[in-house]
Amino acid sequence: MEKKTTTPALMMLGSMLIFGTIGIFRRYIPLPSAMLACVRGLLGGSFLLLVVLAKGKGFHWNLTKKQFLLLCVTGVALGLNWMLLFEAFNYTSIAVATLCYYMEPTTVILLSPLLFKEKLSAKKLVCVVISVIGIALVSGIADIEGITSADLKGILFGLAAAALYSTVVIMNKKNPVDDAYGKTIVQLFAAAVVLLPYILLTADFGSISLDGRAWVMILIVGIVHTGVAYALYFGCMHQLKSQTVAVMSYLDPVSAIFLSAIFLNEPLTLLVAVGAFMVLGAALFSELGPLKKRY
Repeated sequence: MEKKTTTPALMMLGSMLIFGTIGIFRRYIPLPSAMLACVRGLLGGSFLLLVVLAKGKGFHWNLTKKQFLLLCVTGVALGLNWMLLFEAFNYTSIAVATLCYYMEPTTVILLSPLLFKEKLSAKKLVCVVISVIGIALVSGIADIEGITSADLKGILFGLAAAALYSTVVIMNKKNPVDDAYGKTIVQLFAAAVVLLPYILLTADFGSISLDGRAWVMILIVGIVHTGVAYALYFGCMHQLKSQTVAVMSYLDPVSAIFLSAIFLNEPLTLLVAVGAFMVLGAALFSELGPLKKRY
């Protein structure tokens, strides 16, 4: 690999591995999911803003009022998506929650004929079927007695998070903005702001007690998992081939599954492994075009 390609690839690798560890860190943060999602948006957005200012480039975008409002709405969906994903981590294993979350490409495939007038090909339909079977295996449906009510809640939260992230992807497609950093900063702050009223109405602040480790974990999730990870991601994606980005993006769930097994001793059964392969394989295959169309 040429040197000019190696650095962007390492940046992409770093961002995916960072994203893949967020579930582990969430386990050590005794905050309500909405509050953690809000803090993540504030810290991540602030970090990205500092990165842009440090580069001295400023923002180079001319947004219409409609585009700005759409970015804010997308940020709202992003914040709610984080909250649901953090809740999924609370109720079920990181492997199950992450793979439920990665049903997002399947949701986009099913909605694309309605929203983008794209044809649902036989290949895409097969990928959808394989993904659904894979998530059924991961959820433990084959061992119905082993599924707890908590697991079911976690699965539902994970699938709901996937649906919301599908909304984020779809709205971003409908609202193309050239400045990736500026767009993300608006969305991150919008994600934080929308959760504030809910937090103020529902949170029991008196019961929250954070030690030094918890504060460090919160800062890592907000700055590293959000600000640094997004900075790495957007700093390299335009220098890589689109299919390289697609392939490497699946390092996120793969690393999440294996790292949770190593650091949290979560069971990695054969059915989970087979289901994970089906979900991720189908999602990846659906994104890759025919060989003749590759870069």
